[in-house]
Amino acid sequence: MLGTIVNSVAIIVGGLAGVLLSKEIPDSFKTTIMQGLGLSVFIIGLTGALKSQNVLLVISSIVLGSIIGEAFAIEDKLQKVGDWLEGNVSKGTEGSMAKGFVTASLIYCVGAMAIVGALESGLTGNHETLYAKSLIDGITAVIFASTLGIGVVFSSIAVFVYQGIITITAAFIKPFLIEEVIREMSAIGGLLIMGIAINLLEIKKISVGNMLPAVFLPIFYPFLEPIVLKIVSFLEILM
Repeated sequence: MLGTIVNSVAIIVGGLAGVLLSKEIPDSFKTTIMQGLGLSVFIIGLTGALKSQNVLLVISSIVLGSIIGEAFAIEDKLQKVGDWLEGNVSKGTEGSMAKGFVTASLIYCVGAMAIVGALESGLTGNHETLYAKSLIDGITAVIFASTLGIGVVFSSIAVFVYQGIITITAAFIKPFLIEEVIREMSAIGGLLIMGIAINLLEIKKISVGNMLPAVFLPIFYPFLEPIVLKIVSFLEILM
């Protein structure tokens, strides 16, 4: 839970700073800061991805996970949930507090980094992803709160509950996961984090949300390994 606690505190501190600073932050500063954060997130993701010792597992998980995610349109469903919350939670309210709370909660919670980071925190005790998210959320909270108001600060409650549930659930299933599976799940998570960084840098829009099932597929690899090896052998014969 440490990563989630740090994340929530970062949003509170950043939000309060944004309220105090109001609209005095130049747009050029905001752009440069976000670009720097995007580069930092990319390095963190790359470091995690390079820990893999089974490239075949990573590739097959990404491919199969992407197929599953696209079939269920996970990213579209996440967006629809966000639209529903924005249309119903803020209905009939006035002022910037409700708008700030809803908007910031959606941005901080409905994203792949929150899910991957919370899982990694619960499964491996590694909070680096959530620390990186904390830095991003804290700085963006300054930007959001400077325009949306004090409601951004209260989005920290949604982040704490949402990521906390994921982390605790992951911790309960940890005894059932072998070291190799955890390592490869983290490596796949690293690849997804690199995708998030590319989105932050606005290089290309990557549907990271639709790739999320890939993180869980290494759990089933011991059962699928014989099939995968046969496919590889078949391809080698063809080549």
